[in-house]
Amino acid sequence: MDPGYYSDPPLLVLASLASGPKHGHAMLEDIERLCGTRLGPGALYGAIARLEQQGWIAPLPAKERRHPYRITGDGLRVLRAKLTRLHEFSKAGLKRLEAR
Repeated sequence: MDPGYYSDPPLLVLASLASGPKHGHAMLEDIERLCGTRLGPGALYGAIARLEQQGWIAPLPAKERRHPYRITGDGLRVLRAKLTRLHEFSKAGLKRLEAR
């Protein structure tokens, strides 16, 4: 596995939906472009189910066989908080590496 590989499926789904509604396959492609991570269908749809249950994403009307989702206002707040915390953690970790 690539040492830079990042896998937090719910966070990746929220980040993908932050740019607009998408169906599952479009999310997979967007996530891979965004950070180089290729989620499997089980990880993706498990994350979608959990996020929908928490009210952080919501389904939109199906278009043919595709079922798009959108991020909710609560989902945007959660995403911002998680990314801010991750950014702070990253800065602190990199600072420690620079001190070595």
